[in-house]
Amino acid sequence: MSDLNLVTVYRSAGMLGAQVVKGKLEAYGIPAMLRYESAGLVFGLTVDGLGMVEVQVPEDRAEEAEALVSEDPDEETLADNDTDAETTNQG
Repeated sequence: MSDLNLVTVYRSAGMLGAQVVKGKLEAYGIPAMLRYESAGLVFGLTVDGLGMVEVQVPEDRAEEAEALVSEDPDEETLADNDTDAETTNQG
């Protein structure tokens, strides 16, 4: 992925949120990587951008990634639950 033009699609004030977004993108087949300053990770600082973590994807997948990142997770969960309920009621 180092030869690709990478685009930042998400910024997090810490590693956890960025890892969740990266995992979601990869689950949809979009390669993603994290960009961060190691000092923020080592010292656990989130001051003045030091703990900022960026999720980056290849430029040609950025639009798709941004759409996934901007999805409301509550809506997605509700849709999954509705599908599960329909399956249960039919069985």
